[in-house]
Amino acid sequence: MSDSYPLLDKVNLPSDLKILGNDDLIALSEDVRRFIIDSVSKTGGHLAANLGVVELTIALLKVFNLPTDKIVWDVSHQAYAYKILTGRKARFHTLRQMEGLSGFTKRDESEYDCFGAGHSGTAISAALGLCAARDRLATGENVVAVVGDASAGCGISLEAFNNISSTTKRLIVILNDNKMSIGANVGSVARHLGELLANPEYNRWKHAVESFAQKMKLGFFRNTYYKIEEAIKSMFLKSAIFEEFGLRYIGPVDGHNLPVLMKALSIARDSDRPILLHVVTQKGRGYSFAEEAPEKWHGTLGFDVDSGEPLASTQNISYSAVLGKTLQELSEKDDRIVAITAAMCSGTGLSGFAKKYPERFHDVGISEEHAVVFAAGLAASGMKPVFAVYSTFAQRAVDCIIHDVCLQNLPVVICLDRAGIVGDDGPTHHGVFDIPLLSCVPNLVFMQPSNGRELYDMLSAAFRFECPVIIRYPRGDAGSESKSDLVSDIELGKAVIVRPGTQAQIWALGDMIPIALAASDLLSKRGISAGVVNPRFIRPIDEKLLLEQIGQKQLICTIENGVISGGFGCAVQDIVSRVSSSQVLKFGWPNTFVVHGHRDALLKRYNITAIDITEAIASRIS
Repeated sequence: MSDSYPLLDKVNLPSDLKILGNDDLIALSEDVRRFIIDSVSKTGGHLAANLGVVELTIALLKVFNLPTDKIVWDVSHQAYAYKILTGRKARFHTLRQMEGLSGFTKRDESEYDCFGAGHSGTAISAALGLCAARDRLATGENVVAVVGDASAGCGISLEAFNNISSTTKRLIVILNDNKMSIGANVGSVARHLGELLANPEYNRWKHAVESFAQKMKLGFFRNTYYKIEEAIKSMFLKSAIFEEFGLRYIGPVDGHNLPVLMKALSIARDSDRPILLHVVTQKGRGYSFAEEAPEKWHGTLGFDVDSGEPLASTQNISYSAVLGKTLQELSEKDDRIVAITAAMCSGTGLSGFAKKYPERFHDVGISEEHAVVFAAGLAASGMKPVFAVYSTFAQRAVDCIIHDVCLQNLPVVICLDRAGIVGDDGPTHHGVFDIPLLSCVPNLVFMQPSNGRELYDMLSAAFRFECPVIIRYPRGDAGSESKSDLVSDIELGKAVIVRPGTQAQIWALGDMIPIALAASDLLSKRGISAGVVNPRFIRPIDEKLLLEQIGQKQLICTIENGVISGGFGCAVQDIVSRVSSSQVLKFGWPNTFVVHGHRDALLKRYNITAIDITEAIASRIS
């Protein structure tokens, strides 16, 4: 790729591109696309989705008057071109780096970011709120929600669709149809869009009517045009789903044809009723590796542009991969095991399971609440459901976990991937709240493994416990690969002593054990004997071992990859307080939204290093 961007070098703000003609805008789109590829190859980030919306972004900035007009990006991981063209090009090399640009829209980053997001399905609701405020205040700006086809089937989106007609007469929803969320889309909405795109008769009739309307310049014939268009759609579609929600449907439109896009957006802008503009884009467009494997290139670390090869490789197996392999192995012996994902098959390690056991695999789309209740129904009928989901996305389903799983004491296993800090994706994706949110719920067993072998053991034990079970584990290396011949039975609520000690005990959850061991080594050099305990269970905690150590007058310290407030350390303190006035030293993330950045840099910034723990323990014991 070249580092020369002739048109992009001249464009810093939307006002700069407004004076460009169509040919220059097309050239600009190629510059932006190359700039994104070159930049993300160095910083890592979300690539495929961003390459697919370059022309759409340029068309939006050309037709609308930002920042007066408002654009809300659903999820917003596809807003790189938007950031580049709204004054952040010079800082784009800091993308996802500490103190740099966020990988998502962020209200305090730019006046052009009217609403922040990192989870799917929020854009239409937020845009509808902006519309209601505009109508109330009579400020007159346009409001646009850009929504992926997968997000359109999300429960929040459907609730918002249901409220559009009763809330406002002016809202533009752009449906970015690229056939993908992270993996391929599932569900009725995606199927409906596919049928629409594939109907040649509908598209022929639609083209004829549009040509007539353009020749007539709409004008007096506007209402006639819309009536004809709706009549054609009703002839070929079983249910014009979006029209039923009160939106006028326009599309499908080629999302890479700038002149056509701008015409369609202009029509939508001037409409006197809510519009749904159906735009068809190609995920990964302009970079052959991403075009061929958009799921693989959804999110990427740094890579070589010419070869597509990553700049760094990992040696060990990930926790996600261990989960997938373990489920496959256990399912060979038990045909009641069922795996569930919410549009994250590859990310949660379930691709192999889905291929091997398609009849026992369910991708429910971006519907975490439904996934949990669906799993509860399976468990109520004697199945053994496992729902693998990122911790940050499971936050949406907390009520369902409490009401539909734990209250009924159903044996559903929920595997919380990416628990704790995830690094560059930042506060929308850090899975730091799951322990406070869920560890207080009755009937629930809550575990965290320290490596892949222990994850295997915990998953095996989860089916044996016959109650609701949550297993949380971090992003990245599991350190060791589990084998069935090494499986050990895990006793409910039993911790493991990793290293004995006589003056202090560091109870470190899962991936924080290496930090605890390093602190123990540093303390030993100071003549302080500090043991390390692997709790394994967040709920129930091994009270017998803990009280035994308190009885020996040892200082207790906890470390967790989660927020301290209401977390594991607080639960340990509650137990200690029953028999002693001693205060537990608690290390974890503060009660704030942790910024984005590499894990090691964040640990240092928030004082959760071996040196910090050593100093705290030494100051209490000396």
